[in-house]
Amino acid sequence: MGLRISATVTASRLPGGHSPALEEGPVRRTTIILSDDNSAVLEHVGKMLEKENTCKVVAAISDGAVVVREYLRFRPDIIILDISMGNLSGIGIAQELRDSGCLAKIIFLTVHEDSDYVNAAMGAGGSAYVVKSRLNMDLLSAIHAVLSNKLFVSPNLLY
Repeated sequence: MGLRISATVTASRLPGGHSPALEEGPVRRTTIILSDDNSAVLEHVGKMLEKENTCKVVAAISDGAVVVREYLRFRPDIIILDISMGNLSGIGIAQELRDSGCLAKIIFLTVHEDSDYVNAAMGAGGSAYVVKSRLNMDLLSAIHAVLSNKLFVSPNLLY
């Protein structure tokens, strides 16, 4: 079962058309929305998280304009946002999410290795900042950190 990605949203649904359950069996799974305009990144991150028994991707979104709507639809625990998505800024989307009462932890996943971006992302309500060059090493650590109400920044940016 692979992660399907569409131009707008791909969502997992339970039989009968119900929204994904927050719990499956005795172990609670962390629900996640992925948003990146690069389909290869969505595919890679989706596969990476599928291997984690504790994570469930409820939507993979390539159009940042629908992130707030899909947050309201799925109410995930975590939103993973790219900072640069075409004409949209993940930082602006994060601010919009916070203005809408979003309680999800926001993890920024980006190519920007600059402290100004880190400060702007965290100021917009981010809980973690992961650079794509360290995706395989840092993303799961970031998820565990934010679920423990801790901040996370890729270590190569802490200088």
